[in-house]
Amino acid sequence: MKSLYKRELTMMVGIVALSFTLLSTAFMLLSYRYIISETRDRLERNAGYIASATSDYLQNVSSISLLDGIKWTLYQSTMETVSDVSEASIIVANTQGEILYATDESMYSQRLPQGVVDQILEKGNYTGMTNLDGLYGTNRYIAGLPVQTQLRPSLTANLGVVLVSGDTSGLSEMWRSTATIFFFAAVVVLLIAVIASSITSAHQTRPLTEMAEAARKFGRGEFDVRVNYKDRCDEIGELAEAFNSMANSLAKVESQRADFIANVSHELKTPMTTIAGFAEGILDGTIPPEKERDALNVVVSETRRLSRLVRRMLDLSRLNALTETVTAQEQFDITEVLSRVLVSLEGRITGRGLDVDAQFPEDPVMVWGDPDGVTQVCYNLLDNAAKFAAQGTAITVSITKKDGKAYIAVRNLGATIPSEELPLLFDRFHKADYSRSIDREGVGLGLYIVKTILGNLKENITVTSEDGVTQFTFTLTLA
Repeated sequence: MKSLYKRELTMMVGIVALSFTLLSTAFMLLSYRYIISETRDRLERNAGYIASATSDYLQNVSSISLLDGIKWTLYQSTMETVSDVSEASIIVANTQGEILYATDESMYSQRLPQGVVDQILEKGNYTGMTNLDGLYGTNRYIAGLPVQTQLRPSLTANLGVVLVSGDTSGLSEMWRSTATIFFFAAVVVLLIAVIASSITSAHQTRPLTEMAEAARKFGRGEFDVRVNYKDRCDEIGELAEAFNSMANSLAKVESQRADFIANVSHELKTPMTTIAGFAEGILDGTIPPEKERDALNVVVSETRRLSRLVRRMLDLSRLNALTETVTAQEQFDITEVLSRVLVSLEGRITGRGLDVDAQFPEDPVMVWGDPDGVTQVCYNLLDNAAKFAAQGTAITVSITKKDGKAYIAVRNLGATIPSEELPLLFDRFHKADYSRSIDREGVGLGLYIVKTILGNLKENITVTSEDGVTQFTFTLTLA
């Protein structure tokens, strides 16, 4: 597997190398065009001047070969001066290509390539890189023009050709120097890029490596591992924050799982121990016959408690399985649901000497939700209210509407729940300390099931407890 560090380093080096290659190529092409263009213009100007000067010397003759000695000496002196000033080599030849004058005396009595001469005479000019079929030892940039004389106003005659050539060794030297500069610059920049990329990559990959190691520790059950990159205000910092948030959630889930197992074990162990103890007492005669009936009543009570616990556990498992799915919702009348629940709990409520204050609107209150789930919510809340309400008081059930929501409140008078206990009421198996002596039948799952059902419906539930008044309020969306 190719590491992130190697990929970033390869990419950085590749970009720098490509950039320098493109830059050097562009510079070479531009410099070549500029220098060649400047050389061509200079040589063409010189060739034009030489052609004009040669034409002036030849106004009265029909061929360059007829020059007399004095004119020829003057002509040679002028050409040598032009050659020295322009740093160019000059060749003058007749229309047959025979070289009549050249700044390099070794070229006398030689001939120019006929193709070059014909092009000059036919097209009026010649430019290009050539060694003139070996006349020069290396390629030179050459500009050529015809030497013409005016016979009549509308008639000219070609007397010969002039070629002016420039040495391109300077251009080659400049290219070699430029290439050397570019090479060393590229090496330096590549070294800087490698160092910078190494530092940057290490800065980026180190947190990822630590997070990977932390994730492996999580897999081994070490849930206290965290990564600390709070000082970074980039994506790595956000990732570290998200990782720590995930770690906290996993640690909390693990803690809840351990508590859940401990609570389940405790809740199952207590009734089973009681049942086994009384059953063994009856069998071995420890419990006298006249108390066997009382012992059997205890056994039946604990058996029913065990049954309720198992039933609540099954309900809890079903609700957790539905957490990731969208609960099917339909319209129903919440007042009708509450009325049915109150009727079902009538015996329990009247048995404790309680009254019911139902504050329902006259018209039906249609809401969206799962009727069965909401029925269980109402049953659990009213059952809790009846269980913990002070004897002789009233349970208040009210429905109000606000901002597209129905607010259902269940209120009872009794002991005040401590403020630190309120956030824990909806946890699994949580039973407030004050209620343990009162709630002998509860298993601490009722309010957790209420919270889970409403959470699946995307609804909220709140609880307040002040001066002996405890109120649970949950919402449903109006239809």
